[in-house]
Amino acid sequence: MRVILTHKIELRPTVAQEALLREAVGVARFAYNWALAEWKRQYEAWKADPTLPKPTEAALRRQLNAIKRKEFPWMLRVPKRIPQQAIKNLGDAFRRFFRKEAGYPTFKKKGLHDSARFDNGPGTFQFDGKRIKLPVIGWIKIREPLRFLGKPLSATVRRVADRWFVAVPVEMEIPDPVRESQAAVGVDLGVSTAVTLSNGMKLEGPKALRRYLEKLQRLSRALSRKVKGSSNWRKWAMKLARLHARIANIRQDWLHKTTTWLVRNFSLLGLEDLNVRGMLANGKLARHIADIGMSEFRRQLQYKAKLYGAKVIVADRWFPSSKICSACGALAEKMPLAVREWTCACGARHDRDLNAAKNLERLALTTVSCTGSNACGEEGSGFDLRIEVKPASLKQESNLSYLGRV
Repeated sequence: MRVILTHKIELRPTVAQEALLREAVGVARFAYNWALAEWKRQYEAWKADPTLPKPTEAALRRQLNAIKRKEFPWMLRVPKRIPQQAIKNLGDAFRRFFRKEAGYPTFKKKGLHDSARFDNGPGTFQFDGKRIKLPVIGWIKIREPLRFLGKPLSATVRRVADRWFVAVPVEMEIPDPVRESQAAVGVDLGVSTAVTLSNGMKLEGPKALRRYLEKLQRLSRALSRKVKGSSNWRKWAMKLARLHARIANIRQDWLHKTTTWLVRNFSLLGLEDLNVRGMLANGKLARHIADIGMSEFRRQLQYKAKLYGAKVIVADRWFPSSKICSACGALAEKMPLAVREWTCACGARHDRDLNAAKNLERLALTTVSCTGSNACGEEGSGFDLRIEVKPASLKQESNLSYLGRV
């Protein structure tokens, strides 16, 4: 089975190398912002005069190549692929926007997600034990050797606070996973409890943001009192950036450990399609949802399922997992978020999250059975299947047919 795995490694650059890295990410940011401004200008011109060409990624790359020697000569100090890759990234951002997977691209701000990508062209980069060689910059020490054996596809250098990292996706062949476990589980993500499983297990998140919220607010207030751009302002801005990085690292560590444990121990996982963007718009819930990392949880669970031969069944966003009685299949009319426990007319008493997890497990099992697949663990069976359940009125029961009670 061919897969692409990415290894993120910390760099240990010298002072001179760090200056070159800063210049590289600065050029990438400028090229991205220039291309976005030019895209907007050309698009407005095309709307006014349809005989003019629409802006395209390829045309913008050719345009920058034609003018950079005269208008932006400082770009020549970094590898030519860096500004080209930045414009390719903008093209990817627009494609995601047109597919309604992301919002409209915005301009990049200095110091926020600074990165530069080197593609794997002839002589672009290479590894030698605990070193990586990048064009112009030269050999840079890294914290650990590249973990995966295969073909490196690119190298993206990124700054996080005062640390530098390189992310290297590697294309490699691995044996098709063979599963011994046939276990299935429903996974419910929530605010009060991060993860609730249909077997009754509840997994609490680290709540890193809540833990460091007071310190974050204190550093933010201190930074706001400094003169922007001064040495003192930069010092406090770095303190704040380090704390944000620490919170993100704690969250990522928990997410990786939890998702890996799930795909190792269960061959079939039922998950609901949460509208995370809409939930983040709720001021009362946004901080708790961000602290859990719901979107990242699903992303990790899905790609790891492929590696371990598990299946992730994603229920439709309209599937009422919390409102269906897992004992009799009845559908409750209302279920406000504040209701954590409820009793069905059949007499069954439910924990809201546990009940939802049980319904997700049953949906996953029924879906796999209906597709005619062996329940979990068949060779090369790691795939994601989306269940389409159309919104129905509370009086309709057609969406509950999977329970076998209609």
